[in-house]
Amino acid sequence: QVQLVESGGGLVQTGGSLSLSCAASGSIFSLNSMGWYRQAPGKQRELVAVITSRYVTDYADSVKGRFTISRDNAKNTVYLRMNSLKPEDTAIYYCQFANSGPIIYWGQGTQVTVSS
Repeated sequence: QVQLVESGGGLVQTGGSLSLSCAASGSIFSLNSMGWYRQAPGKQRELVAVITSRYVTDYADSVKGRFTISRDNAKNTVYLRMNSLKPEDTAIYYCQFANSGPIIYWGQGTQVTVSS
């Protein structure tokens, strides 16, 4: 089992910035990935960004150039820095951890609200 603890999020105006973090603990394999997904009201959950334990990253087109994902392997923590936020970024953001397999775990979610 892997436990995920998310922090960050909140309310920000258009153009502002927010940071999210997610710490994993438990049965963590050396090969894994950590990422962020989001779900807006009435929409499906979608990938925002992901980073592997070898620091390979991938981003949704909608956030490229504005969001940056990073991780600290020693702390098993992933970070998401969100700049130039837009109202359409408003959603619940979920941390995902995937052990090789894949065995997937989800965080509880944190609200990000961008006011216009």
